[in-house]
Amino acid sequence: MATFVLVPGAWKGSWAFEAVVPLLERAGHAVHALTLTGLRPDDDNATVATANLDTHADDVLRLLDRHRITSATLVGHSYAGMVIAAAADRAGGRISRLVHLDAYVPRDGESCWSSTNSHFRGVFAAGAAATGYAVRPPDGGDPRRRPHPLASFLQSIRLTGAVDRIPRREFVYCSGWKHRTPFAELRTRLQADPGWQVHELPTGHDAMHEAPEAVAALLLGERAADAPTHSRQACR
Repeated sequence: MATFVLVPGAWKGSWAFEAVVPLLERAGHAVHALTLTGLRPDDDNATVATANLDTHADDVLRLLDRHRITSATLVGHSYAGMVIAAAADRAGGRISRLVHLDAYVPRDGESCWSSTNSHFRGVFAAGAAATGYAVRPPDGGDPRRRPHPLASFLQSIRLTGAVDRIPRREFVYCSGWKHRTPFAELRTRLQADPGWQVHELPTGHDAMHEAPEAVAALLLGERAADAPTHSRQACR
């Protein structure tokens, strides 16, 4: 039995994985979906204003402590790629697999702001104009989305290199929004890295809602034979 810890991207809560969780549980696995600090319905303005990337990494580490998890699969969507990388680097060997689901894969010293493209830097800046600390969700989309702590987008990650020793590291590229994705160059970089396995899903960015069965199958390893994968590790 695997233990999955699912971390949502910007503006979202645990509900982002609501269609995937039962599929993983039905397969007999333990699943924990997080809502990060500053994104909870009862978080006050001070909590949102002070939450940063370290805060969110600590959210993951506290969950591991609370449930005494010693071998977790961390799944991070979009912004949460930053979060799972930071948490895994500090988790002291308690992470066995990382899955960056159309998500940032940072190197030491990078931030979400520095890693994204000009379109999303514009979204962040415009969204934070009203308060200076919370980025409002883009127009449209799920009404449950909440303003996201700006500091978490801006804070640079500090990595010791421990994250690079995690046995399984995977990146999922969603190819259905090529006109706006900030992950095309990242995919190319990871395809050339023997430490990574790269998958592709023909969906938009919200793969968990567009194709929850395909996401769950990938997490369960059921698409290993038919999913497009690219890495020297995958070819060995």
